[in-house]
Amino acid sequence: MLRAYLDACVAIYYVERHPTLYPRVKAALFRPGGEDVTPVFSDLTRMECRVLPLRRQDQQLLARYDSFFGLPGSGHVAMDAAVFDLATDLRAQHGLKTPVALHLAAAIHSGCDEFWTRDARLAKAAAGRIAMIVFDETR
Repeated sequence: MLRAYLDACVAIYYVERHPTLYPRVKAALFRPGGEDVTPVFSDLTRMECRVLPLRRQDQQLLARYDSFFGLPGSGHVAMDAAVFDLATDLRAQHGLKTPVALHLAAAIHSGCDEFWTRDARLAKAAAGRIAMIVFDETR
């Protein structure tokens, strides 16, 4: 079973059905005849995704996110001191912004196989630690 940590942007592509990236994320999550993928999230992912629906008071979209994050079989990463320590190292060594460093650290610390993001600039920080899958409109 492959464990893939979804950065907030990738969760947004899926839940909000981005016109070009939703099909790619869906195909990566649900591989016909292929390896099962367990989507993994942190509370940071959940928080980032819920801000806009709450700000807009969009209860329908908020419910879609809550359903997505409550899917049976998905994984949850708790951000403890070890995650913050690793994020601090990643931020210091690679100049990452705090939320990005926390997402990457959570994925690495929890033993995920892949880190799904839109930010190809994270490749250097992820190198040798976790496989990176980039979802953007140019790839």
